[in-house]
Amino acid sequence: MQRPPLFAAWRQTLHAGYSLNALRGDLAAGLTVGIIAIPLAMALAIAIGVAPQYGLYTVLVAAPLIALTGGSRFNVSGPTAAFVVILLPITQQYGLAGLLLCSMLAGLILIALGLARCGRLIEFVPYPVTLGFTAGIGVVIATLQLKDLLGLTLSSQPLHYVEQLQVLLSALPSAHMGDALVGAISLAVLLIWPRWVPKVPGHLAALAVGTLAGLTLEYLGIPLATLGERFSYSLDGVTHAGIPPFLPSFAWPWQLPAADGQPLRLSFELIRQLLAPAFAIAMLGAIESLLCAVVADGMTGSKHDPNAELIGQGLGNLIAPLFGGITATAAIARSAANVRAGAFSPLAAIIHAGVVLVAILLLAPLFSYLPMAALAALLLMVAWNMSEPAHVLHTLRIAPRSDVLVLLTCLILTVLFDMVLAVGVGLLLACALFIKRMSELTDTEAVNKDQHHALKDLPEQVLMYAIRGPLFFAAAEKALSTLRRFSPEVKVVIVDISAVPLLDLTALAALDNVLRDYRKQQMGLIFLGSSPGVRRKLRRAHIKREDGLLAYVNNHQQARAKALRWLSAASTQD
Repeated sequence: MQRPPLFAAWRQTLHAGYSLNALRGDLAAGLTVGIIAIPLAMALAIAIGVAPQYGLYTVLVAAPLIALTGGSRFNVSGPTAAFVVILLPITQQYGLAGLLLCSMLAGLILIALGLARCGRLIEFVPYPVTLGFTAGIGVVIATLQLKDLLGLTLSSQPLHYVEQLQVLLSALPSAHMGDALVGAISLAVLLIWPRWVPKVPGHLAALAVGTLAGLTLEYLGIPLATLGERFSYSLDGVTHAGIPPFLPSFAWPWQLPAADGQPLRLSFELIRQLLAPAFAIAMLGAIESLLCAVVADGMTGSKHDPNAELIGQGLGNLIAPLFGGITATAAIARSAANVRAGAFSPLAAIIHAGVVLVAILLLAPLFSYLPMAALAALLLMVAWNMSEPAHVLHTLRIAPRSDVLVLLTCLILTVLFDMVLAVGVGLLLACALFIKRMSELTDTEAVNKDQHHALKDLPEQVLMYAIRGPLFFAAAEKALSTLRRFSPEVKVVIVDISAVPLLDLTALAALDNVLRDYRKQQMGLIFLGSSPGVRRKLRRAHIKREDGLLAYVNNHQQARAKALRWLSAASTQD
């Protein structure tokens, strides 16, 4: 009896044996990754158009829930940069309430995929598709950060990339010196710090230096935007700057205000509108989390359960929005840092959520001093790393032209339109190119009977062909048309199908037509060397012995005997 795909990571941990050293490793990893996650979670929440605390709430709720129920011992979940291009348009159109509801729908889809044991299907997404939309997402994220990095004042917030770029270019004269200086300093630290002190995360140093630079500039009378100026919260009727220093409360998404400030109206039409982006979120979340698990397996020698991981991700995205959490999935950067810091079990991811809890309760007032330009610089570096420009250029140089076409198509469509269209078109294009390649592997050629001792003295009325490769809709007609090219004197055709691994309905229909033509001309057809699976499909399609004009044989001696018997019978009839 199969175990349910749930709590697989914890079962693996207990099977491996938990020790005091493992606990120390989990504690160290949880503290390290928790410190890394705090600024990233806030920056990513801001990038998708919501207040920074919602990114922290995501880590607080989704990360431990996914760690408890998922299938990877080392995955660390939370907000990720890959979701920005999908979530930002949802926030702009439906507000926070619509975003949370869409995340819940995505969670249900992920749970359904896990229960249906579709975890392995994600492996069939071609690498050029993944690389293309990931690089495109990086380009879009980097473009969106220019506003805060330079302190631009935008005239509008368009949804599409080309319009966004036009608005940004037209707003360049409004750049603020303070924001630009802090952004440049933060970027410089992000680039240089890892070379000096690799053990301390560079983005923490960048935020610290950027914050000190911002405070210095404000002391000198040079203004710049900070998190406390941009965001605020109300408590007992009093407005406070920054993020609230208390835990989120339970609330149904449809009780929260939509983009127009009014409560979201839950309806079938709203669900229908959110279903497409929810499916895109679920697919991207599945790809990201399972790729992350594969990377972690490669670093540790472990093996994750993909179906359990999908269910865990689904539960996290279903429950977290009820407490203000936005869409979450596993992040490769945080999971890799988790492994390098000594993690042994999912407890490290739970501890990392505890670090975020402490930060919310004790450090929230200090976050108000974070410059928006420093957070933008952090996301700019994240976008650069996830787009992997050097790897993309290398791939473009060495990859086959068809894969280059798929990669560039996904990249361009992701940037100019959206990731849903890019992945859909990319998959269709990759499938079409794969079908074309497979069809080129299938061919039919005439075989010289002298090559086989048992057949070399057969008369001219016997022809032999060999079909090699899969017989499916893209190759069947081309491969089988050769069987109709012969002179009227031919009475028997031997077809070697031992190298045919599979055939589909199109091939079966084409073979049936060939057999009908042979029967009209009283010709015999001998299939040589068919595999049990192929022969079973032929018989199920009623392509079987009838009127003594069709035979299945296993070797050349049997083919020779059957051909001579048919020739003898044909000459007797004549």
